[in-house]
Amino acid sequence: MDKFSNHIKNILHGFFFTTGVTIAEPSTILPLMVNYFGGSSMVVGFFATLLRGGAIVVQLFAAFKSQSYDRMLPYLRRVFVFRFLAWFFIGVAIRFLGSTHPNLTLVLIGLGLFGFSFSAGFGAIYFKDIVAKIFTHKFRGKTMAYRQFFSGLGGLISGAIAAFILEKYNAPYSFGYLFMLSSFIMALGYIAFSTIDEPKKEDIPLKENSFKKFLKNSWVILKKDKDLQVQLSTFLFAYGYLIALPFIILHAKETIQLNGVAIGSLITTQMTGAMLSNFLWGSLSGRGYNKLTSIISIILHISAIILAFFSTNIYTYMAIFFLIGAATDGNRIASGNLILILAPAKLRPTYIALQVNIISFGIFFSVLGGIILHFSNYNILYTLTIIVLLLSLFLSFKLKD
Repeated sequence: MDKFSNHIKNILHGFFFTTGVTIAEPSTILPLMVNYFGGSSMVVGFFATLLRGGAIVVQLFAAFKSQSYDRMLPYLRRVFVFRFLAWFFIGVAIRFLGSTHPNLTLVLIGLGLFGFSFSAGFGAIYFKDIVAKIFTHKFRGKTMAYRQFFSGLGGLISGAIAAFILEKYNAPYSFGYLFMLSSFIMALGYIAFSTIDEPKKEDIPLKENSFKKFLKNSWVILKKDKDLQVQLSTFLFAYGYLIALPFIILHAKETIQLNGVAIGSLITTQMTGAMLSNFLWGSLSGRGYNKLTSIISIILHISAIILAFFSTNIYTYMAIFFLIGAATDGNRIASGNLILILAPAKLRPTYIALQVNIISFGIFFSVLGGIILHFSNYNILYTLTIIVLLLSLFLSFKLKD
């Protein structure tokens, strides 16, 4: 465990993947792109959900199938290939159909995003099981903090790339070029992680003979494990920031002048917040303070939404996205570490699937946000977001390290 080569490949995967996927960041470029093709606030919320929500459909089934796998990497490689093709397909659709068939393009973007996130349902199970096998609990916190630090650096580069392409090419061609270029950047990360040295799993549980029985056993685990219930509730409501996040950039569009450079600056600022915060998250997680990490992260998300009430210039919006970047990485490290610590080794895929499946329903908060904004205003949207985050903060004090 804790091989240096695996540590480096984990970091490289995070760096190149984030550099690629940030091109369609759901809090900045994606809402503007969907809005360009005529999408309303509800459509923007739906597409933001598509980018993350497709995984929910298959999480538990992926866990059921993977119980008997002694190695996950061969299956993860297939996921990498599918995700590359789905992302590249979006760019091709925008480039060749965007200017003449906007409605069809919007549908194809949705299909590509769903395919990209659907495959992640399998990928998340495989990835987390591999990470649990190759790193010890304390070193895992450090390597994931390093990964997220360099992911933030990748995001900075991505922001610069996005600003350049958005300024150089007119929409919708600029959006198409962004997706096609980023798919190849992402592929470099896939190649790096595909060469990870994964040990063979020795403690393999007896696989249930039907998916129905697996679901029944999973439900029994969820009912019995009170710590798991608290953890799932905390991180589900921690996704409450997504009620407002996709619409902050649209609010900024109405409040200040947004050009390619400004959009790139906001992406860069968000990634800077993510990158720098990992010095703190890595230190806390390395000492076993995952509960404290989650509490601080939720407070930062609340602070960002409070700032959104008063934003009137680019600098305030930069502060908002800085805090969001920091908070999102903190939550990711805390939730990832806590579930791997809580889960028995032989039931790890089941625990991971339960957490990811249940808290991923928080991704649909973006749809709720779109509906709220359609029938009300930004002040009500931000107020309801803060209420949900306060509920998450209350529950986080019941977490156990």
